[in-house]
Amino acid sequence: EVQLVESGGGLVQAGGSLRLSCAASGFTFGDYAIGWFRQAPGKEREGISCLSSSIGLPFYADSVLGRFTISVDNAKNTMYLQMNSLKPEDTAVYYCAAERFWGVLVTTQGGYDYWGQGTQVTVSS
Repeated sequence: EVQLVESGGGLVQAGGSLRLSCAASGFTFGDYAIGWFRQAPGKEREGISCLSSSIGLPFYADSVLGRFTISVDNAKNTMYLQMNSLKPEDTAVYYCAAERFWGVLVTTQGGYDYWGQGTQVTVSS
């Protein structure tokens, strides 16, 4: 059974940093695509960073490019999202997600079946 458990959200001032973690079980990263998504109040859930080890090059949404970094620790079976230079508009519930990789890196929520429980990130101005 695939399970994803997130941690690391919280309150931070603008310009600060946070690192989100997502502990995975029931699959290996080599066979799956992984992603980080976020949903702000009243908005749709958006993909902000996705990765497949089969491709190597990660996807980043324009809104986070250059500030956020996705990574994986295979030994710990954990994925991370390092968030730097945070802005108030980054405030949202953040979710990790996973899906078996079939050759095309999907960056929209419909392409993922497995989700973490979500963690709140609030950036104050």
